[in-house]
Parts: sequence; structure tokens; C-alpha cells
Amino acid sequence: MINNRSEIESADPAAVPMTQLSSGAWMPMIGLGTFGSDHASAENVADAVRGALSAGYRHLDCASVYQNEPEIGAVLADLFSSGILKREDVWVTSKVWNDMHGSGDVKRSCRRSLKDLGIEYLDLYLVHWPFRNYHPPGCDKSARSPEARPYHHEKYMETWFQMEQLMREGLVRHIGASNMTIPKMELLLRDASVRPACCELELHPHFQQPALCSFLKEQSIQPIGFAPLGSPNRPLRDRDPGDSEPMRDPVIMNIAENHGIHPALVCLKWAVQRGQVVIPFSTERRKYLSNLHAVTEDPLTENEMESIASIDKNCRLIKGHVFLWEGAKGWQELWDESC
Repeated sequence: MINNRSEIESADPAAVPMTQLSSGAWMPMIGLGTFGSDHASAENVADAVRGALSAGYRHLDCASVYQNEPEIGAVLADLFSSGILKREDVWVTSKVWNDMHGSGDVKRSCRRSLKDLGIEYLDLYLVHWPFRNYHPPGCDKSARSPEARPYHHEKYMETWFQMEQLMREGLVRHIGASNMTIPKMELLLRDASVRPACCELELHPHFQQPALCSFLKEQSIQPIGFAPLGSPNRPLRDRDPGDSEPMRDPVIMNIAENHGIHPALVCLKWAVQRGQVVIPFSTERRKYLSNLHAVTEDPLTENEMESIASIDKNCRLIKGHVFLWEGAKGWQELWDESC
């Protein structure tokens, strides 16, 4: 069972672990994800944001494609105007979607997110995916864009240089990448004038990406793990037969039983102790409060961490079928893997 926390209890934001980025800025190591998938409306997500901030969260992971930034912005405006929180109290991330990579589009997308969120700057702005392949919201796995193309580094750098300009203009404090691979990151680091501060990627006990995480840390780039619980509520387009469920892994379940907590909390403890920023999502106060407490108390032992390291199944859950181009042999090509 999840810890029996009072519905009105909150956590001390000062107790939440922080990580220092290469810029010297400090980033909370747990944030609230805001991708409601197919089961949470924009209003549901906004309510969760309000509740999470009242519970002690100080980090929000947003994106224009989630279609809920105006609703989140209304919550932030209320909290800031009432003096409950100051803008500098909350780390806000957003992302540029794939259809806004063209010349001038990145700035337009950023300004739209800033307007929708009702803030003057973003703490972190990410390139959501490393290509311009687009799919409409709510599509199924068979959706394909006739304009989809393989990764093209020169085009990616056109996008990245626009991201750098946003920093120069003060619209964003940090820029970063997402859904990358080591070969793509090596090219970006070779050609960028401003290095990425962070890289957001799928990370959970059944998909630990040790080589990529080590590479990022060596380059002083902070890993941010999405789907830290194995994304049990991900859209149908991202589900395949044979996908594993880390929260049902016997090792995770045994550790959870020993600590008297839900397996989800074991996944979060493991991630933060491993050095990842985590961004779980829930609209239920009981759950997002338990998630927050999980990373502030009762750490896993060294033996438990080693046990979890041994259960990596290299099982990518968010494969990206809908971004494939004509002639692609399989989703592995998106990730620089042979099919």
C-alpha cells in the first residue's frame, strides 16, 4: 500500500533533494509531470499542479504539445499574484514540439508557452524530439506523416541555434535535449555554441540506459527521467506486446514490502539516488504527496540499489512508432539501433 499520508499533509520543499547544473543553478530532483495522456483533462492537470505546489513541489515539467499550458498558467498566475509563491520559487520546464523547428518557429513556440504559462522566462526549454516528424494529438500507432524523415543533423542544429538565441534574449535560463542517443549527443556537443544543461529521456528500472546516463554525467549534462514508473497509463500507441512492468518486478515488490511502501515509490527512490531528476505524474493528492515524501526519507540501501541495477531489461516503452518515415525498417532506427 502507498504510505497512509493525511490528505492535508504537505512536505517541506527545503527537504527535497536538489541537483546543481553546470551553470551553477539548483534544480529540484522531483517534479510533477503534466502529460495527462488520454485519461486526464487540462483541468484535471491544472488541479494537480495547484495541489502539488501546495504540497511542496517546486518543479513542473510542461510542454506545448500537452495542450494544457494555459490552464497551468492560470494556476501559476493565481499563486503568484496572491503571494503564496514567487516566480523564482518554481522551476518551470517546457518543450518545443516537432512541428515548430523551422526558421523563427522556435521563438514563436517559446513565446506562446510563456504567454500560456503567464511567466516571463522558462527555467529550462527542451527540444522535445530530435526531428521534425509530426503526429497529431490522440493518433493511434499506425499514424504516419508523409513529411517524416530520418534524423538530419544539420536541420537539428538549425533548431538548436534558435534555442541558443532564446538564452541570449533572456527568454529561457537553460536549454536542453530530449529523446536523444549517444551518437546524436556527440554531434550536438561537437557543433553547439551553448551546451545542453539537461537531457530528458525514458528511465525506469527496466530501462536504465546505463551507457547514455554515464555519457551525460561525464559531459556534466543532467539526466531527467520520464516514465519513471514504467508509464502504466501511457497511450495505446505506445504499447506493445511483451512490454515489461517494472512495478510488478519481484525485486521491486520485495523491496517495497520491506519498506512498507508501494512499488512506485521504490522506483522513485532508486532514480533519485542514482542521480536522475524524476517527473512522475498523478492527479491524486495521495499519490503525488507520497511520491514527494519518497525522495525525502527512508533511502534504499546500497544492496537494494545493486539489486535494482541487476533487473535492467533494456525494455524501451516509448518507442516512437508514429515518428517513422517511409522506408523505415522499424522503430529501432529512431534510436540508432539495428532492426
